[in-house]
Amino acid sequence: MTAPSSDSPLPPMPLQGVKVVDIAGFLAAPIGAMFLADYGADVTKVERPGTGDESRYWGNAKDGVGLYYKVLNRNKKSVEADMRTPLGVEIVKRLVKDADILVENYRPGTLEKWGLGWDVLSEINPKLIMLRITGFGQYGPNSARPGFGTLAEAYAGFAYINGPADRPPVLPAFGLADSTAGLMGAFLCMVALKGRDVNGGKGQFIDLALYEPLFTLLGPQAVNFDQLGLIQERNGSFHSFTAPRNCYRTKDGKYVAIAGASQSTFERMCEALECPDIPKDPRFKGNRDRIDNNKDLDPPLAAAVERFTLDELLERFIQAEAAVAPVNNIAQIFEDEHFQARENIVAVDDEELGGPVRFQNVVGKLSATPGRVLHAGPKLGSSNRAILIDRLGFTEDELGIRAKPDDRDAA
Repeated sequence: MTAPSSDSPLPPMPLQGVKVVDIAGFLAAPIGAMFLADYGADVTKVERPGTGDESRYWGNAKDGVGLYYKVLNRNKKSVEADMRTPLGVEIVKRLVKDADILVENYRPGTLEKWGLGWDVLSEINPKLIMLRITGFGQYGPNSARPGFGTLAEAYAGFAYINGPADRPPVLPAFGLADSTAGLMGAFLCMVALKGRDVNGGKGQFIDLALYEPLFTLLGPQAVNFDQLGLIQERNGSFHSFTAPRNCYRTKDGKYVAIAGASQSTFERMCEALECPDIPKDPRFKGNRDRIDNNKDLDPPLAAAVERFTLDELLERFIQAEAAVAPVNNIAQIFEDEHFQARENIVAVDDEELGGPVRFQNVVGKLSATPGRVLHAGPKLGSSNRAILIDRLGFTEDELGIRAKPDDRDAA
């Protein structure tokens, strides 16, 4: 499949006409709504007046503008409403009337306390799909506990297996549980949309706990424990499936990742590294032999890698048709020709940041109806007039605001 021509007209996006109300905060549910917006869903983000989503204050900022917010809430519109007040509740109710999906991530019982539970919202709109992402789900002994991604990464079993064998467990350096829950949430929303078609047009709610997608993605731990009594322990980058598998330092201080995913892959790797005797060693002949003798195999491979610079090693592996990848930092990614060819980084103009901003592009390449980034995360309340007044029928006096004339154009 070739990249689409920049001169060709843009096709309609597949989720055009799907209306999403995002009343969530932080990361998991908003990233789920982001994936829907990437493919054309009309996403209205409801934020607390004056302060907005907490993600506006996460991580790094430029001139007081939160940078990660710009990514998580791209392609969305922003309106202000305090759901702890009767006015905020009424705003959400009016938004829900013709919505297809609502996403939220409050602790169980919170929306019910505010008068926005599933019973109320589904009565307003029987076709509604409600994605509810919480730390531990809507029921169960832990459901009332506060839950964030860090807790989910520990609870699901990821942290326990991550890190060197002789060191404490290591948490991921990014929102892994939140991101996987957001991905799963977007998928389940699409499943529920299809389910609505086969269920007489009736909607449903989705109960998703933060730890559940990550637990599923951790591989054969559960079946191995059930059938063999095995508990996977921390083992650095070593793998229970294949050997070798590790990150190795090159002559110029860079790193590469290599893995012997098959016998031929392993042999071509040794050919590229000019160490033909390693595959002949009885300890390393077959994959299971290599797994059993991983600690003996790793040092000679590390020594072989360190004889070459990164560029030299990559070229040698390419010539030998052996599998390798550089361990990229973000600066290397920005310079990488393949990332550029695949348009994995997109640039969009942003008024608040005073120019173009670059970040990750839409995931996946649909040949007929691709997604695209139209704009970065919006300015707080930039669609107040267009949505709350023009569409939902509130008056400026009811809202207690004086919307700026240019708000109408910002939607």
